[in-house]
Amino acid sequence: MWASRRGHTCLLASSMVSVALLMVLLYGTLSSPQQQQQQRGPPGLPGLLGPPPDYQLLGRPLYRLEPGWPRSPELFGGDVFGVAVDRHAGTVYVAQRGDNVPKVLVFTTEGDFLMSWNTTTLEMPHGIFLADAASSNPTVWITDVGTGPYGHCVKQYSPSGKLLQVLGTPGKAGSSLEPLQFDQPAEVFVHDSGEIYVVDGDGGMNNRLVKLSKDREVLWMHGERGQGLAQFYIPHSVTVDGAQRVWVADRGNKRIQVFNSVTGDWLGTWGSCFTEDAPYSVRLTPDKKYFVVVQLNTNQISLLDAPPVGLIGQCRVVSVIQLAEEVKPHLVDLDLSTGALYVAEIGAQQAQKFTPFSLGGSFL
Repeated sequence: MWASRRGHTCLLASSMVSVALLMVLLYGTLSSPQQQQQQRGPPGLPGLLGPPPDYQLLGRPLYRLEPGWPRSPELFGGDVFGVAVDRHAGTVYVAQRGDNVPKVLVFTTEGDFLMSWNTTTLEMPHGIFLADAASSNPTVWITDVGTGPYGHCVKQYSPSGKLLQVLGTPGKAGSSLEPLQFDQPAEVFVHDSGEIYVVDGDGGMNNRLVKLSKDREVLWMHGERGQGLAQFYIPHSVTVDGAQRVWVADRGNKRIQVFNSVTGDWLGTWGSCFTEDAPYSVRLTPDKKYFVVVQLNTNQISLLDAPPVGLIGQCRVVSVIQLAEEVKPHLVDLDLSTGALYVAEIGAQQAQKFTPFSLGGSFL
């Protein structure tokens, strides 16, 4: 009698366990990827049982924070606005603002401090770009939004901080194309061909995208403020892909606009991904699969599917790095060899490095 009851009890318990396991399996199968990936930090770092990390991964996990980069974070002394990577030399240039701080700090991609620029020719750096990285003479381009005698210009420097060239009229804000003038130029992108793209208008009188030849002649321009096609309100970041398409973060209009890099013709607009906050920075991953877009006010770094050649369509968010409150990510750059992502953060007054999960830390 006792043995029969015990057997019945064991059978009932076994059945309940089976039902519970089945529910777990069903839930795990039916839950969305975003629900599954809302974790407090990436695998291998402190999770729910450890101290709260300073970011979350939402959607498909593509990047993880590399803690301890750089190895001398105390060197950051101001508001960090921009970052640029020289993949061949293995160096990272970080632009910052502030009183009595060097305007550019240079680190290795491993995080070791190399040098700082204490140049007086740079007032208020905004965007920074590394050009001719594959050559023996790479140069660093910086947009200067200062209002003093050196401001309102796009400047070219040697890797050690020697001023080589100035585009624009130093100290004079304007809209002229001859002579060339800028008003708080936000960012510059220098193509391998030597052609230069400038988004001019970080709150100034201009709201335009200007393309210059390698000889510094204006090839085409879109320069009208508004919400219509090919109009801008605070164009903030620009990049060019391998399919002759120019992608512009049209910050004030909460959208990304796309143009033909040869003709300047308007190709399309992405806006549905930016209902909560505007895109501040746009860059393409080295495998050409994703656009990295920063949203400062929501403290997010999003990865969006890159469309195939001949199609713009609408944007689709694949992965999100949700940073802590008040970090304020501003502009980003990627190491085209490893896929590593570097983020300039105004609120946190630092730059951070994120490493891709794919292929042991590389997209390639």
